[in-house]
Amino acid sequence: MKPGAHRYQAVIAAPYGRLGVCTAAGRLQAIDFLGADAALLAPSDDFAQEVARQLQAYERDPCYRFRLALDLQGTPFQQRVWSALRAIPPGRTRTYGDLARELGSAPRAIGAACRANPVPVVVPCHRVVARTGIGGFGGQTEGPELARKRWLLAHEGAAEK
Repeated sequence: MKPGAHRYQAVIAAPYGRLGVCTAAGRLQAIDFLGADAALLAPSDDFAQEVARQLQAYERDPCYRFRLALDLQGTPFQQRVWSALRAIPPGRTRTYGDLARELGSAPRAIGAACRANPVPVVVPCHRVVARTGIGGFGGQTEGPELARKRWLLAHEGAAEK
């Protein structure tokens, strides 16, 4: 999701950048990575406050299991990939190829579904890596996006390939 594509119910600070949180009807719809200069925004309702609380719990404990109602808009294939991502435990990684074989697809299709993930961190697309390295994050293979992925993997104790 492109930053600013949503009206945020909260913008919170995290060690890996500001997070724009978008909710509707008590369900999490999107988390956008924002620039360090993005203005903080206190949660506008109880559910946005709960999302912020759980994201902060994850920052304290990398094994924290999110318990949030999600409203993920995507194709049936993307939904299958996002479900498989939620099954990867903290501190572990899977390769794009491994997931592709498991889901009867191709590694690039897995990467595209990861890139389309509307709620990174909660649906842990950062746990998917290339066979020979870290792979990409948010459609990028360098820059701040990869620094976020490295932070998340290190936070969880996952060894970088």
